[in-house]
Amino acid sequence: MAEREKDGKKGKGAFIKGAATIAAGGFIAKLIGAFYRIPLTNLIGGRGIGLYQLVYPVYCLLLTVSATGIPSSIAKLTAERIGKRRSSAPVFRSAMKLFLLIGLVGSAIMALVAPFLSKAQGSESVTNGYYALAPSVFLVSAISVFRGWFQGKNRMFPTALSEIVEQLVKVGFGLFFAYLYRDNIEKAVVFLLLSVSLSELVALLLMLALYRRAKNRDREEKDGGRVAMKHILRLSIPVTLSSMLLPLSSLLDSVLVVRLLEGYAADAVTLYGLFSGGAVTVINLPVSVCYGIAAASIPAVATAVAEGKGGVRKRLFFSLGITIAVAAPSALALYFFAEPAAKIIFRSLAGEELTVLVRLIKTLSVSALLLSMVQTLSACLTAQGKPKLAAFSMLVAVVVKTAAYALLLRDPKISVFGVAHATNLCYLVAFLLDLLYNLIVSKKRTAQANGG
Repeated sequence: MAEREKDGKKGKGAFIKGAATIAAGGFIAKLIGAFYRIPLTNLIGGRGIGLYQLVYPVYCLLLTVSATGIPSSIAKLTAERIGKRRSSAPVFRSAMKLFLLIGLVGSAIMALVAPFLSKAQGSESVTNGYYALAPSVFLVSAISVFRGWFQGKNRMFPTALSEIVEQLVKVGFGLFFAYLYRDNIEKAVVFLLLSVSLSELVALLLMLALYRRAKNRDREEKDGGRVAMKHILRLSIPVTLSSMLLPLSSLLDSVLVVRLLEGYAADAVTLYGLFSGGAVTVINLPVSVCYGIAAASIPAVATAVAEGKGGVRKRLFFSLGITIAVAAPSALALYFFAEPAAKIIFRSLAGEELTVLVRLIKTLSVSALLLSMVQTLSACLTAQGKPKLAAFSMLVAVVVKTAAYALLLRDPKISVFGVAHATNLCYLVAFLLDLLYNLIVSKKRTAQANGG
């Protein structure tokens, strides 16, 4: 009994350390990105931010396909093999080959559809922006395999460091280009998006160096076995589908929301920019901190599943409890301090634009808590081998969101705030479904472990 308690405390300590490491890295990276908007908004204005945000959802969609689901699935597979005292090398090799190919296809698709998407969005000037962003999809595919492998080994520092380096490089190049082309907004936006690709290239070189160092230091047992690519796909496809639903929803928003607002608002692009480039950016700060908890949950829960000794539900509730402890105060702070936060981060905004942004942040503050819990619960479902359930939850939530704002935006009195209300509803639905599925799956795991 004493030994089990000691192991439990050691496991919780490792979990908290890992979660804190990624949380710190994610928070610093997001903070850099948020404050980046201060000089950036001053240089390119509300319209420039709006054009930038038209392209970014497409990038996030393709990036999710090649990246977001990869670290989670690779971390789970790596943690399982380590839990069974087997080498993680076959997982890394197979995953790198598979996702480099997927990333290459993603970059090509982005370049091919660029003219059509920019035309559909009513801003053909951003076509070159899509071209500038396309290489980053391929680069992030490789970065994400490295991150997943490290996370599966419960080493969160490489992920945290690479996220900070990404932001620093993006900010450095971005501000240089924004200042250089401040008199040509369309050209400035293209080079801002090129800065993202340059930042991913630097991050990839960093991860490669960290991997080589770790590989030389680790003394894993030689394992000439293979991990079938179809096994990786079987896990990563549902994880990726679940993750890509939000950026896919944002892509749909970038077309539908602007079109609906144009029916009665002359500044539709600016309003959408205030929502997606302003309020959502602020709300994502606490969510990015809680991403560390979600990332640390995967090896913790996956190891418990592999060991077959029970304890899955205990680790699930522990992860969710820490998430609430961090996200709830953050959501309250965003609500009560929305105005000073908006003034600090978006200093150039004033008058009606600032008023709209503050209202949007207050309305969306509840999403900081809901989305944080959703990403932790989704990670726990992935760790238990049930990513399809998380994907289904998010699909239902996104459908509810789209239907809600399609109805709300028809009323000029509600205007862009209808998207914020619909977003809150989206994350509430996803949270309730994910919580229900986790309780059902973990109960079955516990019963199996107890011989029930």
